[in-house]
Amino acid sequence: MNKSEFVDAIAKAADFTKADAAKAVDAMVDVVTDTLKAGDQITLVGFGSFQVKTREARTGRNPRTGEAIQIKASKIPSFKAGKALKDAVN
Repeated sequence: MNKSEFVDAIAKAADFTKADAAKAVDAMVDVVTDTLKAGDQITLVGFGSFQVKTREARTGRNPRTGEAIQIKASKIPSFKAGKALKDAVN
């Protein structure tokens, strides 16, 4: 499902216009992005948690040449599904 299909599904489920559903989806994405950027996490009980994880610096290999390269430490966004979502999928 792409973004426009997601917006259509939200509009139908919530009885919104497509424009209102698009605003809601964009607002949700903005809030999640801003919250994670600030270093906080978002927990939606039953659905899951959005958080930032730190990936340590490590040594990797260039697949083309085989030489060792240093990979910098980085922060990555992460989503951990809640029990209700896991149960619904299984």
